[in-house]
Amino acid sequence: MQDTYVFKEIPSQRPNTPLLDRVDTPDQLRLLDAEQLPQLARELRAFLLWSVGQTGGHFGAGLGVLELTVALHYIFNTPEDRLVWDVGHQAYPHKILTGRREKMGTIRKKGGLAGFPKRAESDYDTFGVGHSSTSLSAALGMAITSRMQNAHRKSIAVIGDGAMTAGMAFEALNHAGHIRADLLVILNDNDMSISHNVGGLSNYFAKLLASRTYNQVRDSSKRALQATPNLMALAKKTEEHFKGMISPGTLFEELGFNYIGPIDGHDLPLLLETLNNIRALDGPQFLHIITKKGKGFEPAEADPIGYHAINKIEPALPKRPAPVASKPKRPKYANVFGQWLCDTAEQDERVVGITPAMCEGSDLVAFARRFPDRYYDVAIAEQHAVTLAAGLACDGSKPVVAIYSTFLQRAYDQLIHDVAIQNLDVLFAIDRAGLVGADGPTHAGAFDLSYLRCIPNLLVMAPSDENETRRLLQTGLLHPGPAAVRYPRGTGPGVNIDPDLNPLPVGVGRRMRTGSGIAILNFGARLGAVQEAADALGATVADMRFVKPLDIELILDLAASHELLVTVEENAVAGGAGSAVSECLNAQGLIQPLLNLGLPDSFIDHGTPEELLTECGLDAAGIQRRITQRWEQMASSQTLKAMP
Repeated sequence: MQDTYVFKEIPSQRPNTPLLDRVDTPDQLRLLDAEQLPQLARELRAFLLWSVGQTGGHFGAGLGVLELTVALHYIFNTPEDRLVWDVGHQAYPHKILTGRREKMGTIRKKGGLAGFPKRAESDYDTFGVGHSSTSLSAALGMAITSRMQNAHRKSIAVIGDGAMTAGMAFEALNHAGHIRADLLVILNDNDMSISHNVGGLSNYFAKLLASRTYNQVRDSSKRALQATPNLMALAKKTEEHFKGMISPGTLFEELGFNYIGPIDGHDLPLLLETLNNIRALDGPQFLHIITKKGKGFEPAEADPIGYHAINKIEPALPKRPAPVASKPKRPKYANVFGQWLCDTAEQDERVVGITPAMCEGSDLVAFARRFPDRYYDVAIAEQHAVTLAAGLACDGSKPVVAIYSTFLQRAYDQLIHDVAIQNLDVLFAIDRAGLVGADGPTHAGAFDLSYLRCIPNLLVMAPSDENETRRLLQTGLLHPGPAAVRYPRGTGPGVNIDPDLNPLPVGVGRRMRTGSGIAILNFGARLGAVQEAADALGATVADMRFVKPLDIELILDLAASHELLVTVEENAVAGGAGSAVSECLNAQGLIQPLLNLGLPDSFIDHGTPEELLTECGLDAAGIQRRITQRWEQMASSQTLKAMP
């Protein structure tokens, strides 16, 4: 086993990294002797631990692929050879070795480095990655283009074992094997989910299967047997069965790949030798490596889930006397959902919880423990999650799909065809709605109100606080048909939560403040900012609750008694809740001044949630400023004489 310089705590000071400091690009990395690379890897691990400790961010995955990252950039001619990462949070070591070491202190901050590979950031980031399971299709496209251009570039896809659970990955594998693409797929198996078969004998056979001698004999035997198809088929089956006895690669061989592995993904000399041999091979190659998430940092090795990402390590402050009393910690919206699901499952044995690999993020841990026979984590397979729920609903179950807004986009066809057309009783608990901060545009839930409200049969709800979230979840569960409740990441305003399971009347909003001249219609979690702006403007506030169906009676009443209607949502303005209000007024034949506030028609880059909301004009000051501007425009055009 390669010495990996195991840390027990994150360095508080920037470590001494003399060798790493000489490497700003892979070209400089390739000038080093192979014997220097273990030292470089130790320094890279120390720097990675320190830098993430300074900024916070994704943690364990990068530590697990550190040796692989060094080996890939050393053996292959990147960026000419195309290296595609999947999932993107593995790529911190890649960023450090590709000219961005001194910018790591800006990662996931506004104006700084992205937390994932980003084509606009570096030529070495060959494909932008936010969702998982995309690397094989993207790298295959690059391999096909290389063939068309006769460029002889190598295309390499590094895919985590979790990402291999998605059907898209196997679709790409099947296609690559069929067209005999010059593609290397590296399976980073960091949980031994494929095989426990790693060690000396496995490493020996992996080196044999990747060797030039073996593959030359293999190719010459194929040519010799082409004239006798029966013998050719027999030889192929014999080879596959032989590999099946020493490795778990039969599936990949059947898909048309030359399978190699599994090997120790932390043994740097072995990685270098294996990759160097594979580089000389043509056609689809599949390298299976075994790694440990969080490798080299003892706490992360012991708790890879807890150390998937970390917060910034704050310096220790002098101890002070403990306060006499502290405010109770506010629950996150995900906690509200998790508690509600457990409570309703206690009362209704038909309730089933489903998630596509987001157990911890969606706060389903307690539900999974208390109701193991009614909990299904389907892995990174969003399409399957939705159609599984449809099948459950067909026979009387009450499925609840806990899914992030941006991940539900991947199952849109299933949402329409398998759930909505059949009007099935499925509830979607949509987490991470709106802007999510440091993860950036790939994870922002910016479009769900737009893509949901156009679907017939679907009830769409946007709660404004924790108690409203609980009550609207119950409303959706009891609704006879498909329903969706969208709520943001993080904590709410801290309102008291009714422990009872009381639904709300469908399609009925509520007045929160009575004013004059201006009426603000709030959809979702920006209610606090809306109320602050309304106090300054003397405006009326309505918390609409429902995007579909709208509270038409409330809208018409507000239109009749106010000169300007304003809609506010943390969703794209295009096609969102504000568009629904505009359509409602148009259907009634009303010509009413209307201002739609929401996310602009652009992708919002990463930063803190507060920075991004301010940038989009959805903080209290921004809402007040934009309403005032519209009111003044109306007054200057003699629509109104003065402010109310």
